[in-house]
Amino acid sequence: MKPGASEQSPPTDLERSDADARSQSTPSAPTAPASASDARAPLESFPSPAGRPDETVLVFDGQCGFCRANMRRVLRWDGGRRIRFLSLHDPVVYERYPDLRFEDLMEQMVLIDRHGRRFAGAAAFRALSRIVPRLWPLAPLLHIPGSLPVWQWMYRQVAIRRYRLGGTAPACDDGACRLPGR
Repeated sequence: MKPGASEQSPPTDLERSDADARSQSTPSAPTAPASASDARAPLESFPSPAGRPDETVLVFDGQCGFCRANMRRVLRWDGGRRIRFLSLHDPVVYERYPDLRFEDLMEQMVLIDRHGRRFAGAAAFRALSRIVPRLWPLAPLLHIPGSLPVWQWMYRQVAIRRYRLGGTAPACDDGACRLPGR
């Protein structure tokens, strides 16, 4: 317990993230199911980058059911070993990565690799295809020279329809997750 904290005070988000990172750092970390019914499961079940600054981080729309279901699939395929996850709705994103803007993140996920390089949208998916073994068969197709604009267009088509594909979390009922220009 922190000095001066009362016994009834719940742990802060950062303390929960640190605890999650410690519990997820073991090789036998549980993997999450990828079904759409788990799209509304707590974000705490995703491995957090807290305490592991050199890990690859994927920033995604944690209020989007479609996005959460797909991130659970990536988590399962990764085995919780290489990638850490942050919801774009988490203030930690903007503390940790002040160059990222909420408006931009509402349009596309961003992957920050161990070297600090940023990949957005389809480029993030291409980067995932080099990291997650289950996606390796897609890597040659995704990396055809000159094909990134096509993949970005396809990514945008899915991204603008993502709430229709998988719904939203209750926190979005007030319009907080409205997509730009929609």
